Amino acid sequence: MPTFFAPDGTRLAYHVHGNGNSNSGNSDDGDGRADDHAAPVVCIPGGPADSRYLGDLGGLSAHRRLVVLDLRGTGRSAIPDDASSYRCDRLVADVEALRSHLGLSRIDLLAHSAGANLAMRYAARHPKRTGRLALIAPGTRALGITISGEARRELARLRGAEPWFPAAFAALEAITGGTGSDWEAIGPFFYGRWDAAAQQHLTASRPENDEAVAHFAAEGAFAPDATRAALAGFGAPVLLLAGEFDVNSPPRSVAEAACSFPDAALVVQPGAGHYPWLDDADRFVATVAAFLE
Repeated sequence: MPTFFAPDGTRLAYHVHGNGNSNSGNSDDGDGRADDHAAPVVCIPGGPADSRYLGDLGGLSAHRRLVVLDLRGTGRSAIPDDASSYRCDRLVADVEALRSHLGLSRIDLLAHSAGANLAMRYAARHPKRTGRLALIAPGTRALGITISGEARRELARLRGAEPWFPAAFAALEAITGGTGSDWEAIGPFFYGRWDAAAQQHLTASRPENDEAVAHFAAEGAFAPDATRAALAGFGAPVLLLAGEFDVNSPPRSVAEAACSFPDAALVVQPGAGHYPWLDDADRFVATVAAFLE
């Protein structure tokens, strides 16, 4: 398991999936390093949760090598001495340390869910170090975009014909109304198909470090005005991919986030929830691989 050190001395781990296709010429020197002509895609999970839930993103590793970071305190990465270092803005230094460890002058970034907030903060702080930016079912708090309970419920009603809908929607109403906290009950809304594979994946994607979750969005984690101002001049291409049925990152909020970038492409994947590489791997990989290549 390759590791590196964050600036504060915390040992962080990452996983390497695939070699990409033969046309990309991807190669490394055996310890995860690569030159810019064979650059991997650095992947940032959401949660903060164990990055294992990303897998190889539905087979994306056949097109580009994936370097998947375990955020501090998750997966194989160490728990930091300072709990405040879990804050989103402070995690930017971890991503920058990984870029330096890989020996790259720039990195293409792919980030999922809450990890998109970290990717956007990184791109705002290090625009010249950031190549293409793929934001998958992105969180939008870094941009100051909020999602109302009614917006989530309106999207959820599209699933009204599903057999699990009544119980799941009742739980969603309670959560968005501030009277409930049964997050497991609303799990079906995060997937295009609520089958055995989705149920197993939900368990794997659940954050296990409550302290990391609590501090990630603590006061000072986000500076929306400054982030939007910085990203307004971000010159690299950006892909924002939303799932049609995703109540966590509704297509409408993702479309609003796309307006923060001068060169953004918005894609709404039909029939998908919060994990589009599970709902239709072929469609997901085709979209993201074409963007990255």
